[in-house]
Amino acid sequence: MVWAQANKQLKLTAKINMKRYCLTLDLINDEKLIEEYKQYHQAVWPEIKESISSSGIDDLEIYLLGNRLFMIMEVNESFSFEEKAKADLANPKVQEWETLMWKFQQALPGAKPGEKWILMDQIFKL
Repeated sequence: MVWAQANKQLKLTAKINMKRYCLTLDLINDEKLIEEYKQYHQAVWPEIKESISSSGIDDLEIYLLGNRLFMIMEVNESFSFEEKAKADLANPKVQEWETLMWKFQQALPGAKPGEKWILMDQIFKL
């Protein structure tokens, strides 16, 4: 019983120290390409998973509606978008994955050149 309470408290404390970011991106509106993209995400390369978790991202989920993607990231205090971007540029396997994924993705209207995932603004919280 004491262990269960301590574990619950640890999870609660960890949640308090986390930040959540939501991002969006479109896929090319082609059923075959979308299906292939989904298949790649059923077997994400181990190096990509490692690059995500080692950057301070504790949880990451991607959802799909039509050709619109929605990503939820929960990060700890060690996460930085700038540091993640630098690490990704220095990682050949991440660059290979990103080049491959760009075959399926398209920039959102208003995105800067080369910009993929766009950070969304939170407009409501209960």
